[in-house]
Order: sequence, then C-alpha cells, then structure tokens
Amino acid sequence: MSAGTKEKPWKLKTPPLTSDFEAYKDHKDGKDILVVTVGKTVLHYDYQCINDLHQMLKKHGDWMELGSADEQKDAKPDTVEAWGRSESNPVGGWYGMKKGLRGRFGMYVPPVMEQLGLAEVEHNPRSNRMKAK
Repeated sequence: MSAGTKEKPWKLKTPPLTSDFEAYKDHKDGKDILVVTVGKTVLHYDYQCINDLHQMLKKHGDWMELGSADEQKDAKPDTVEAWGRSESNPVGGWYGMKKGLRGRFGMYVPPVMEQLGLAEVEHNPRSNRMKAK
C-alpha cells in the first residue's frame, strides 16, 4: 500500500471538513493499530476496528450517526461513537488504546474507512452519518 504507512500517512479531514489529521497503520505490542495524529495529539485505535465497524454497518444496513465525543463524555446512544466503546462490540469495549484519549472514535475512524473505500461519510457542519459501501 503506497499510503497509510508511517512514512506516507493518509492526509485526511474530519467529517465536517473543519480539521486536518493524519492516519496510518502501525504495529505495537504485537497488535496492528491505527495511529491518528491531530496537531501534536497522537491517538491509537485497535486496527481491528476498521473491519469490525464495516461489518457492523453492513448488518445495520442504513446510515448511522457518528456521535463523536471525548472519552470523558458519554456517547449518544445508537451512534458509531457509542458502538466504538460498547461492551457488546467484538473487542468488548473501547477500540481506543490510550487512556484519556480513547474517545473521538466517531470523528477519526470514519474518514479512514472512507479513504479505504469501505464507507460513505457525510460532510455536513454537524450531525454527520456514515454507512457501509
């Protein structure tokens, strides 16, 4: 893959197209991870989230609200964010791996999935949704 590596990260925008960030696949502690860099902040998500979210969205079959929220805030029910931290998802909880920075799943994972051709993501100022391709 020519992009999505540490040397050549994807250059992406948040769903409302208001902020730039970079993302790439890496390997840490025997696990594939998604590294997201926003300014000087670096977040890690279990890379399994890409396939798991795609499968969940395919089963869902329709648009789902992103509902992005920081880890310290409750996620809106029935959103991508809520699913990304739910005990009923395939990893049994948070896909975010850095305590204190585990949230914002609904902000940074959907654009990666869009880049990979796995999902459609809305780009409105607020209340964006996504669905599987």
